[in-house]
Amino acid sequence: MRDTRDVLLVDGYNMIGGWPELAALSRVGMQEARDRLLERLANHQAFSGRKVIVVFDAYRVPGLGKSFSQSQVEVYFTKEKETADECIERLVRELTRRRRQIYVATSDTVEQHVIFGQGALRVSARELLNQVEENEREIQSKIAERSSKTSRNSIDAKLSPEVRMMFERWRRE
Repeated sequence: MRDTRDVLLVDGYNMIGGWPELAALSRVGMQEARDRLLERLANHQAFSGRKVIVVFDAYRVPGLGKSFSQSQVEVYFTKEKETADECIERLVRELTRRRRQIYVATSDTVEQHVIFGQGALRVSARELLNQVEENEREIQSKIAERSSKTSRNSIDAKLSPEVRMMFERWRRE
């Protein structure tokens, strides 16, 4: 069965630079910023139903051209001498053949004019952050709502909010 969900392609370092929390984390360590971005996007993916693909320029990371999946989010590190913009452009060409809507979260509008001309929709770093934060608020309200309805002796009441959030993400995936 082929995957026909909408796709959100994210330029990882653009989001790290564009989200204040991640920009501050990147000054401490880039790995922490990447991990936090992937964690938040995994929650967004579970809540929104979109497939999320994050692309990082590999010049900041050893192991060029690798890809893997982390919490259902696909992660790509570009090949040598390939920018994140070029990788995103290549992925859009591959994905548009499958008749799905593609959203591209990037700050590099000029570099991505080709894919926007092919029908991909742009999402700015601020817009994506707002969507992610809205999803997180809705998840927290669902968890709080369920917690108020459970008895103190139930298993759910004994779980920490972090564990309940993880279960909520798994339930949506």
